[in-house]
Amino acid sequence: MEKVNIKKLLISVILCLSAGIFGSIFTTTAVRDWYPTLAKPWFTPPNWVFSPVWITLYILMGISLYLVWEKGLQKNKDAIGIFGVQLFLNALWSYLFFGLQSPLYGLIGILVLWFAIALTMYYFFKISKKAGLLLVPYIVWVTIATFLNYYILLLN
Repeated sequence: MEKVNIKKLLISVILCLSAGIFGSIFTTTAVRDWYPTLAKPWFTPPNWVFSPVWITLYILMGISLYLVWEKGLQKNKDAIGIFGVQLFLNALWSYLFFGLQSPLYGLIGILVLWFAIALTMYYFFKISKKAGLLLVPYIVWVTIATFLNYYILLLN
């Protein structure tokens, strides 16, 4: 069994959770004031689901990043760099959709995010199968969010 570098693991998880905290700056008031006024499709999850799902996903993303980082920062800098891009795009989506209150900009942002996640997964799978698998729930959730964003755009 490999020894876990707790410091690197915590840095990785906290980095990912920080993206969620940044995104929450834009979602908190919009979820209360703007989002409830939108027409939404039948498959919209209840509001209480989003927080625990995202916290879980950010933790899984952090563990995934840690596994790749443990394989070597220098030799995996491209994969880690792409991970950083998708993490930035993740936080950006909250600003585009909730901050700007724009389902159109949100849809554009989430489509770019989806492809960045897929690219991250491609690189991570080559480095560590576990790291790639840990991102599967993330891309599934973002796929659902993409359809939700699309239908909100259509309905409003």
